[in-house]
Amino acid sequence: MDSEIFDRAQAVMTSRRQRAERENERRIDEINQKIPQIREINRQLCNTGRELMEIIKKGGPDVQLRVEQLKKNNIGAQAMSRKLLVSGGYPEDYLDMHYECPVCHDTGYVNSGFCDCFRRLCGQLSASALNKTAQLKLSGFDTFSLSYYSGEDYRTMERIYNFARRYAAGFSLNSESILMFGKTGLGKTHLSLAIADTVLKKGYGVVYDSAINILRKIEREHFSREHSDEMISLVMECELLILDDLGTEYETPFYSSTIYNIINTRLNSGRPTIISTNLDYSGIRRRYDERVVSRITAVYTCMEFKGEDVRYQMRQRQSEGIGTAEAKY
Repeated sequence: MDSEIFDRAQAVMTSRRQRAERENERRIDEINQKIPQIREINRQLCNTGRELMEIIKKGGPDVQLRVEQLKKNNIGAQAMSRKLLVSGGYPEDYLDMHYECPVCHDTGYVNSGFCDCFRRLCGQLSASALNKTAQLKLSGFDTFSLSYYSGEDYRTMERIYNFARRYAAGFSLNSESILMFGKTGLGKTHLSLAIADTVLKKGYGVVYDSAINILRKIEREHFSREHSDEMISLVMECELLILDDLGTEYETPFYSSTIYNIINTRLNSGRPTIISTNLDYSGIRRRYDERVVSRITAVYTCMEFKGEDVRYQMRQRQSEGIGTAEAKY
C-alpha cells in the first residue's frame, strides 16, 4: 500500500461523512414539512447555544442554576421531538445523524489514532490495488510451484511453503513476525504476497510495499513543509506490515533510524511484521545497526529460502514451450 491508498481512504471517509450530513438535512426538511411542531422545537434547540452564551455573559450568583434549567429544557424538548416522531410513524432517532461508523463519526480517527473502520478501509483498498496489478492472482499459494526445487532445497521450501499457508490461514493480531531471507528469485515475494492476499480476505488491514518505497514516503512527509506523520502512523499501526526487499534502500542515517523505529515499535506493540531480503545473516549484520540485527534474528521467525533462481528457470521453461504465466518471485 502507498500514500495513494491513504489519500483514497481519506476521500472515502469524507464522502461518507458528507453523505450522512446531506441525508440528515433531507430528513430535517421532510419532518419540518410533515410535523410543524418539531420545526418549532428544533428552532428552540438551535437557540440553546446563544442562550447559554447570554447566561454566561450576564453572570450572577444563579448562573449554574440557569444553566441547569436550560439543560433540562433542552432534554425535555428533545424528548418531545422524539415522541412526536413516533406518533407520526417515524423512528425516534430519525433526526439523529446516522454515520456509517458510530465510533469515529466517519472521520477515520479516534483517541488520537486511526479508527478500526479506517484501517479496514485501507486494507480493502490495498487488496483492490494489489488485485489490479494481477500479482495476487499470479502469486497465490495455489500458483507457488515446488517443482522448481530439488533435493534438500525441495524439503526446505516445502516446510517454508506449508508454514506460510498455516500462518496466513491462522493469522491473528498475536501472530509472530517473520524474516524471509535468501538469494533473489526464490519465492520470498511470491509467498509474502500470498500471505497478504489471504490476510486481506480475512478482513485485516495490510500495508504491503517495498522497503525503499515506504521509506521514501515517510521521508517526504517528515521533511515536507507540513511535517506530516500520516504514513509512519499507518505503518506503525496497521495489523500486518510486509516490508519487501529490505536492503535495497539507500544507507542514510534517516533510513537507518526509521527502520529501527518501525521494527522496535511494532515489536513493542505486539504487531506482526513480515520482512523479506536478499541479504544473508552476515549481510544483515554488515548493513544494519546491532539493535536492528538483534531484534530481527532473536525475535522474528527466520526462514532461509534455498534453491536456484526460479525466474530464470521459468524463462528457460517458457523458451522450451512448457512454461506457464510468470508469477512474481
